[in-house]
Amino acid sequence: MPVSRVLILGGYGNFGKRIAESLSASQGITVIIAGRNLQKAQALCTQLAEKGVSAMLEPSQIDIGSANFEVELERLSPDLVIHTSGPFQGQTYRVPEACIAVGSHYIDLADDRRFVCDIQALNAKALERKVLLVSGASSVPGLSSVVIDHFLEHFSSLEEIDFAIAPGNRAERGEATVKGILSYTGHPFPVLHQGQWVDRYGWMSPRKLCFGDVVGSRWLANVDIPDLELFPKRYPSANTVRFQAGLELSLLHLGMVFMALWAKLGLVKDWSRFTRVIIISSEIFKRWGTDVGGMKVMLSGRDKNNQPKRIHWLLCAEHGVGPYIPTLSAIILAKKLIVGSIDQLGAMPCLGLFTLEEFDQEAKQLGIYHHTEFLDG
Repeated sequence: MPVSRVLILGGYGNFGKRIAESLSASQGITVIIAGRNLQKAQALCTQLAEKGVSAMLEPSQIDIGSANFEVELERLSPDLVIHTSGPFQGQTYRVPEACIAVGSHYIDLADDRRFVCDIQALNAKALERKVLLVSGASSVPGLSSVVIDHFLEHFSSLEEIDFAIAPGNRAERGEATVKGILSYTGHPFPVLHQGQWVDRYGWMSPRKLCFGDVVGSRWLANVDIPDLELFPKRYPSANTVRFQAGLELSLLHLGMVFMALWAKLGLVKDWSRFTRVIIISSEIFKRWGTDVGGMKVMLSGRDKNNQPKRIHWLLCAEHGVGPYIPTLSAIILAKKLIVGSIDQLGAMPCLGLFTLEEFDQEAKQLGIYHHTEFLDG
């Protein structure tokens, strides 16, 4: 199915506006910037048009929570819907199901474990309508799986996957992302550790990890993501899968660890109720820290000669471009659909759907770079 009308839900939000900016450089398509606030959608269309774009721009007002959402979606007649309106924690599959009903492809930036892992429940319906539904087209599991796949040939047995993300303190914060993290702060979730499934608690188990000379060492803590469930199935030789993220300023990071402890002890049931207050409070510290962020993927196992092998992949984003990284998986897939270079259909998590070389084509334009360390023993 040719893709010429691309609808971005949450199109003027933290991630949506970056996707709109990138796709508006494509010729022969219409980018529909949509959300609940028509004025904000119109403002972004005007802003992008003033920069000079190749795509047609169209603002639209639409609410994924309204009773007539599917009717409004059909009226807009998209060929592809990119869903950025989080948080995805607690969301139903109303949006992807509506996309199936109107015959539109679908991509989301979901980071919620259940939302991404269970998207395959829609596979039969998606195949019947001959559409592609992809969930988790973001830093995880979109980019993380691509990085691991790229280096998999170096291992006869990949035994441990340990990866982390460390944004800069001055990076733009998305309210939906913060709310999603707060929803499981201090709450348990299962992870694979040394061959056993054990509980870890959100935003606890703090440690410091070096992300290279530019990013430096950053505090990290446990974060629940789909990869923790998807990777043990995708890489069955792995006996440990670990993911953490952190805040650049020690005061804020350790404050979150303290909040997690309160939740674990039952003193606070759900920190996400205080999302707006927490974001406003964090703005006080925006002048400190940097706009430099990083991602690190550490793989351990056995090489082809059955000798210990370690590979460290480090990504760095300077000059405030870090918030673009979660959008690149969706941008790459959207562009592949636009030019017709994807032949997959059905509903699936975003696992290995593009190459590291395709990521580089987008990342280098933004000044995002990475390097690899091959370590023995």
